[in-house]
Amino acid sequence: MQYEIKQHDKFSYIEEGEGEPLVLLHGLFGALSNFRPLIDYFKQYNKVIVPMLPLLDMDILHTSVSGLAKYVHRFIEIRDYKNIHLLGNSLGGHVGLVYLLKNENSRVKTATLTGSSGLFESAMGDSYPKRGDREYIRKKTEYTFYDPAMATDELVEEVFSITNNRLKVIKIIALAKSAIRNNLEKELQEIKIPVLLIWGKNDNITPPFVAEEFHKLIPNSELHFIDKCGHAPMMEVPEEFNNILFKFLKNIPLLQQKPEDGSLSINKALC
Repeated sequence: MQYEIKQHDKFSYIEEGEGEPLVLLHGLFGALSNFRPLIDYFKQYNKVIVPMLPLLDMDILHTSVSGLAKYVHRFIEIRDYKNIHLLGNSLGGHVGLVYLLKNENSRVKTATLTGSSGLFESAMGDSYPKRGDREYIRKKTEYTFYDPAMATDELVEEVFSITNNRLKVIKIIALAKSAIRNNLEKELQEIKIPVLLIWGKNDNITPPFVAEEFHKLIPNSELHFIDKCGHAPMMEVPEEFNNILFKFLKNIPLLQQKPEDGSLSINKALC
């Protein structure tokens, strides 16, 4: 299914469905195809939003995790989303965390991290710039998944085209270095909203011990591991990923205001 790419000011994004916003932040080599099963499922319950992050289109001075977090902040403000469920994969999770920590959080209701950087990652940027070597790129792409067959010819070609561009390679390195420098260990305890951690047991990029450390440092968090799964669970095992996320969101209290007296009641419902 093809989704309409919408435009608001300088922001490009996808918006499908109705309900509380579920904002999806992709990673360094992320594409819309990574989130397709998630969008198809959750647009029944939520307004699913995917901003097209300008990972490799910003000027080099702003090509950083903080620069991307500022971009997400401006996007959310201009679209005026509220009661947001924020979900980030890999670098997208890191960007989401920095956004939460640097901004007043009343707009965000929950956060979900999957394969997120922010504490430790086996940075792809260190060795990806082997330009012109398609087979090398294939092996590195396969390394992302538990099942190497997930690295389709189409996906490998996407990554190859990015890494075969000298300017984009410079920006990949800049983002990878920024992610390593921007370690959030001492700040994560400040996040008070409910946080769901969904991790592949076979993640080579952000191994399972990273998820356990996030779980220890984020006060109101819950952790789920998925066996035989790598760095992109929502892509590799979408049905199990969606089930875990659905149950998490279903148990988040929904505040409803009674117009007759202005008081608040709390119900549990999938947003």
